[in-house]
Amino acid sequence: MVKGGVVYILTNHHHTTLYIGVTSDLYSRIMEHRLKSNPTSFTARYNLNKLVYYEALATIEEAIAREKQLKAGSRKKKVDLINSINPDWRDLFEEVSKW
Repeated sequence: MVKGGVVYILTNHHHTTLYIGVTSDLYSRIMEHRLKSNPTSFTARYNLNKLVYYEALATIEEAIAREKQLKAGSRKKKVDLINSINPDWRDLFEEVSKW
């Protein structure tokens, strides 16, 4: 597990919708999304369970600030960010599950 915080981006199978979140425990949080722990949530309604980007930061406060920065950006900026580290948009959950 990463100390501090993690900002992450989820998408659906067709990459039509993006969700940006922040957590201190990425593995558990992604499992909650995948299991649809909250069936009425945005991620559950739009089947957002593919982890395509994450960024670990030293503190949860830094992660929250980064989340706000990413949310304020355009979709193009978000897509460019994902493409910069994950051009195939593969699911990065396997990496996270090894932490």
